[in-house]
Amino acid sequence: MQRISQGALALALIVATGLGVTACKKGAVEDEATQAGLSDAHFKQADEDYFKAMDNGIELNDAEIKGRNMWNVWTGGNDRFWDTMSKPTFGGFDLLKIVAGRPGTPHGREQRWQYLGLINEPCFTPAAGPDPKHFGLYMDQRSSDCAPDPFADEKKYPGVKIGARGTKFADGSELPVGSYYGEPTGIVGLRLFPNPEFDAKAKARWDANRYYNDPTYYNDAKLVRPYRVGMSCGFCHVGPSPINPPADPAHPKWENLNSTVGAQYMWVDRLFMVEANPKNFMYQLVMTFRPGAMDTSLVSTDNINNPRTMNAIYNLPERLDNALHVGEETLQGGELNNKQFNDFVKTGPLTHFFKPPATVYSPHVLKDGSDSVGALGALNRVYLNIGLYSEEWLRHFNPVVGGKPITPITIASANANSAYWRATQNSTPNTALFFLKAGRPDDLSAAPGGKAFLTADAATLERGRNAFADTCARCHSSKGVVPPANARLGGGGPDYLNRFKAWWAFTQTPAYKAQMRSIVAAPDFKQGNYFSTEVRIPATLLRTNACSPLASNAIAGNIWNDFSASTYKSLPSVGSITIADPFTGARSAYVMAGGGRGYTRPPTLVSLWTSAPYLLNNSVGPFNQDPSVKGRMAMYDAAIRQMLWPETRQMDAVLGAKVDGTIDRTTTRSWIFIPRGYVPEFIRKHDAAAAKAAPHLIDANGDVNLGPIPAGVPVNLLANLQPLAESKNPAEIARHYDRLLDLLVRIKVDMAKQPKNATDAELRAHFANLAAPMLRLSKCPDFVVNRGHYFGTAKFNDQAGLTADERAFGTEPVLAEADKLALVEYLKTL
Repeated sequence: MQRISQGALALALIVATGLGVTACKKGAVEDEATQAGLSDAHFKQADEDYFKAMDNGIELNDAEIKGRNMWNVWTGGNDRFWDTMSKPTFGGFDLLKIVAGRPGTPHGREQRWQYLGLINEPCFTPAAGPDPKHFGLYMDQRSSDCAPDPFADEKKYPGVKIGARGTKFADGSELPVGSYYGEPTGIVGLRLFPNPEFDAKAKARWDANRYYNDPTYYNDAKLVRPYRVGMSCGFCHVGPSPINPPADPAHPKWENLNSTVGAQYMWVDRLFMVEANPKNFMYQLVMTFRPGAMDTSLVSTDNINNPRTMNAIYNLPERLDNALHVGEETLQGGELNNKQFNDFVKTGPLTHFFKPPATVYSPHVLKDGSDSVGALGALNRVYLNIGLYSEEWLRHFNPVVGGKPITPITIASANANSAYWRATQNSTPNTALFFLKAGRPDDLSAAPGGKAFLTADAATLERGRNAFADTCARCHSSKGVVPPANARLGGGGPDYLNRFKAWWAFTQTPAYKAQMRSIVAAPDFKQGNYFSTEVRIPATLLRTNACSPLASNAIAGNIWNDFSASTYKSLPSVGSITIADPFTGARSAYVMAGGGRGYTRPPTLVSLWTSAPYLLNNSVGPFNQDPSVKGRMAMYDAAIRQMLWPETRQMDAVLGAKVDGTIDRTTTRSWIFIPRGYVPEFIRKHDAAAAKAAPHLIDANGDVNLGPIPAGVPVNLLANLQPLAESKNPAEIARHYDRLLDLLVRIKVDMAKQPKNATDAELRAHFANLAAPMLRLSKCPDFVVNRGHYFGTAKFNDQAGLTADERAFGTEPVLAEADKLALVEYLKTL
């Protein structure tokens, strides 16, 4: 999960509070389990087949059952992490308020699906009122006709006794130790844990009514809540079954849910800002997270706003088989500490993906193809990214706001000091086995009423199949034509771009297309096909928004250094791309950084009908909250047409056709708010001096307000600001901080010039003065979010204004109108 406030908040802190960069503490730090004297052997995998009805009722063996349980309920101690997230988001994020939503509010059980897109867990009813057993919180109640949740069994799965856990208070109430799986909250993927900091002093101060109603109380950074909320992987991956959807998505049954389809309906903006206030710039920022998409480097911020879709997990056996052909990567140093299937099985097909001493055949799970150290390494990294071993992880960066150089978290330190990490490593092979069994396609023909959306016309399907073979299959089929030796892609490395260009030229030849048509026409073409090559596609060819391929978390020396292969880190720059000025639409060239950045792996087209809207950020096509077959098909029909007819995509509200799509802009005048309770002690002790030094920033209540930011400003102009020089070159470092100082001076001058009661137009005129210095400090100056992927369209061949690196891929045949319409029908069958 990348930042809520990013460069803008780092800048706010620099301007408003004068905060410096924090130092990383030296020495080893243990996780809570290790501090409590527990080893990884303490954490036994749950073996109850509680989710038996899920995943279309597929039969699982004991190991696969344990794997599904781990995916859906194991949080690995990350409740500690999520409890801290209110601080770097200045009170904006609070999972406890999400799970303890009062009836009748947007967070209440009956409103939860429509407003948040979260999955209500079966066997629960809405809160009847404040729950005395949960210190006055409004908690969903377990139905009397359902058996107890087996994972909450404290005797079978004894929790981590640390701090105040196990305390009996003077009034007779108790803070239990609980289970290491926590207790259910009524929301799939969120589990409740007693807060070890909730001691007698914290309890004496606790007031549930004020927690819900008094901002001066709940916005106090020192407030200790009685519970922490842990998050399992299933929170972002469980969704309504496409082929057995619930009659009422707010009241699903287990048989209506699937563990691997992705949280396609989650409103991440509303989840991460509990109070939906458009005047808060942080809310404007997360509004760029379209439903079903979130920034996966939200916490370990790289100062690039980069929401990405939470994709389904389909055809893992086929995906792994594809990796044997195009996923060869080389590991070195800390990368070699990743666990491989070979560490757990000694015979069989799962042993084929690692060749000692340092070769791995890896699927590319993340969209930038960076997690390239093997399937298990990719899976294990996820747990760190959602807060496992936060004791160490958070020491390597300033969460959310940034403003501190990022250093790598090492697998070696996790192995040495985190029982939770070791338990996770030992258990994820069973989760992989579960994926191998359960992640099967959801065929439209198997969905209720699905056949009515499929054409039976053989000529149309043949035409669509040929269009797919000619235009799509080279990137979206794991069955294909063997290229010549100089065009075999393999993994990465410094020569990758040259090999890719040779491969692309090969796919443009008549001989390739003739062979591909023959392959696609074979009766077994769809069997064993992952419908993606997962090769890394240069941004110069794809022309989609560049912020995802510019992500820097996995480059050498960054937070995920140990989880990206050396062949990824040695990828060359793709060259220059064309970007548009967000104020004028003027085009210019932007040189993409190398060292791994600049590439995107194509997604699978398996069950494509289930997953609209499209592109890597869900920006192409409209969204609706209806997971029925009819609802999904409405989104598919609109989105696939926008893909194939790009001129029908949403255009920018300000620049219109001057740019190739839409730019996410502030919808109203907004400020960056820091409530007094989260303002650093330095400011609170010196309110008068601070207010005098920084007028307009601190109001009468002591809250920091940076702004106003007028409506219509590109959100990512602020969100993508780079506060720190990310270079070892002294000249570049000096240049960066000269530019930052220039920007800060301009901000101070412009804020002083702003007239009282200025209109948004007047504010934008002042704000425009900041555009040039902000763009020079931007880590991703590409603002058009729904551009690119123009294959088969005339737009691909419109090379006016493109860079030489973009033109180098030549032109492509344009699909005729009838070919596009036939392709729309064919893609429904994948």
